[in-house]
Amino acid sequence: MYMKTTFSRRLTRLLASSLAALCLLAPAARALADAVTLPEQLIGVTQGFLEFTVEDYLATSQTTGRYEIQINNLDPRLRMPLCSQPLDASLESPAQPLGRVTVRVRCDSAAPWTVFVPAQVRLFREVVVMARPLKRESVVSEDDVTLRERDVGTLSQGFLGSLDQAVGMKLMRPVVLDQVITPQHLEQAELIRKGDQVVIVARSGTLSVRMPGEALSKGGFSEQIRVRNLNSKRVVKARVTGPGQVEVVM
Repeated sequence: MYMKTTFSRRLTRLLASSLAALCLLAPAARALADAVTLPEQLIGVTQGFLEFTVEDYLATSQTTGRYEIQINNLDPRLRMPLCSQPLDASLESPAQPLGRVTVRVRCDSAAPWTVFVPAQVRLFREVVVMARPLKRESVVSEDDVTLRERDVGTLSQGFLGSLDQAVGMKLMRPVVLDQVITPQHLEQAELIRKGDQVVIVARSGTLSVRMPGEALSKGGFSEQIRVRNLNSKRVVKARVTGPGQVEVVM
């Protein structure tokens, strides 16, 4: 009985002293946790930097659209020493903040360190896509194309932001429904060849007059060419508006 009582008292004293030690160590443990830079803080710095950079890029390039930023998860065990200076963030790659990017987060204190944070920036804009499939050498009309929202960061071959850039152009290769059109798909279509008989439309305000003419040079959509008025024999410059048709402003 005496042995059990003595052991019990010793166990109680041991637990009490251990508890007191833990209470003393708790503030130190909290201080240790506060003395590191956590992955969540690195992600927050990266998010803020990318938002500022993308907004500046859109304003500088006069680009419209909406963007989304997705930052890759970092190792949750990552513990970098607490930085005595504000963390510095810069774009490591690529030159523009679009697509897959890497942000360098750096501490410039007496014990410097650097962490590279990967992210994805998606910029969505309306671009020209095909409203129906067309064969090679087809001339694109207004009914052939439309605008759809796409992530332009993935369009490495480029894109067109206006229907006017495609209408009247000739396709250099076949295209399919909903395909994004790039400048490499198109070339200026020769709507009028030298010597073609054309219709000259002369406009003055709401009035228009049609007369026969002859093309003295070739031209594509919206190009200026020389034509001869077959009635007056006068040579004028006119804008190509379609196959066999030109327009002059009086």
